[in-house]
Amino acid sequence: MSGEGDLQTLLREMQPLLHPEKYVFCNVNEDVFPSLNLHPLATFREQEGITLVLQQRQAEGHSLSYEGVWALITLQVHSSLQAVGFLAKITAALAQAGVSVNVFSAYYHDHLLIPWEKRLQALNILKGIWQSNKLIDR
Repeated sequence: MSGEGDLQTLLREMQPLLHPEKYVFCNVNEDVFPSLNLHPLATFREQEGITLVLQQRQAEGHSLSYEGVWALITLQVHSSLQAVGFLAKITAALAQAGVSVNVFSAYYHDHLLIPWEKRLQALNILKGIWQSNKLIDR
């Protein structure tokens, strides 16, 4: 399955899910990473080191420094990696409300990392978009 690409379908079926765990962004050196017994949600290699997105308790358990605590919201529709406008619509609505977002698009779903203290505000915005688009087809 290649995922959904139609914007209206994506908005109608996105069904945002707020996860209860707290996440953080950390950075470790390439040579240190293999020795850490971590199970990050995501990794990304940059010239300066490896960025890890992992549960706050894992970071603290390994004495890794971080700034800020983040909530994870998954958009549960299987979106195409080539979908046009979906994330633009989502991030624009969050930006208009003053909510920053870090987006990670995986094979099946788009995942939003939102500042922990703004998680419920973000979830309400996303549910509003979802619900209003569900009503369009009725």
